[in-house]
Amino acid sequence: MPKNPEPPPGDPTADAATEPTTVQLSAAAATFALLSSPPRLHLVWLCAHGSYDVGTLAQRVGVSIATVSQHLTKLRLAGVLTARREGRHHFYAVDDPHVLTLVDQIFEHIAPDGSLAPDPPLRR
Repeated sequence: MPKNPEPPPGDPTADAATEPTTVQLSAAAATFALLSSPPRLHLVWLCAHGSYDVGTLAQRVGVSIATVSQHLTKLRLAGVLTARREGRHHFYAVDDPHVLTLVDQIFEHIAPDGSLAPDPPLRR
């Protein structure tokens, strides 16, 4: 029996096998929604670059400890952050390499003034 030929480039069915599922799309949208808050994104950025307790995070982000605690709980429950206990303190970090890549990629794409950073030159 002959094998089905590959669909031509630009064919809408070409990527159907790798197209995200409805469940994947919902989970991705929920993750982006979770990260759409500037203080929460700041917390994730900080925790991607070190391990911090709640008081330090509150000071760095400029919001109350109570507010930071609420954000950290949401991020931890979503699996974006991890927490470890040392004595009476919890230290938060990002251990997931996918989250680390996502955070690094977005801030490579956004310039310090908030504009989109230019694409790096193509390598030849």
